[in-house]
Amino acid sequence: MMNLDDIDRALLRILQTDARISNADLARQVNLSPPAVHARMRRLQEQGVIRGYVALLDHEALGYEMLCLISIRMERHQRPDIERVRAAVGQMPEVLECYHLTGEFDYQLKVVVHNRKELERFVVDRLTTIPGIAHIRTSLVFSEIKATTELLVE
Repeated sequence: MMNLDDIDRALLRILQTDARISNADLARQVNLSPPAVHARMRRLQEQGVIRGYVALLDHEALGYEMLCLISIRMERHQRPDIERVRAAVGQMPEVLECYHLTGEFDYQLKVVVHNRKELERFVVDRLTTIPGIAHIRTSLVFSEIKATTELLVE
């Protein structure tokens, strides 16, 4: 874990709510000069605390009507099978997130597709063709109660 001071934490909290804020406005909010804020931002990026800056898009506004959680259980937990699943899933643009888990299932995918037919093609034609997968369980999301990218910065 990084040693962050109060100013670093304040910068991170502000950026999580508005990454498009100007350096001058950011400097004003944390009571530093713009060059000092720029140096801190560069350090936080170089140290990997800030991984990047992105625009958060609304999947429904872009026609992705179905948000799904897909659980995958492996037949065997052997390195070649694990690497094959990771490589395949990593290349699938429908997969927004993928987690390797403990418990009943081995992987949890967060997937968006346009419609039911596209979901069927994704599961049947893409996932079930990956060698080593024993079981797939798909859950459709009715509504997102909380979806955030903001971390608690203490």
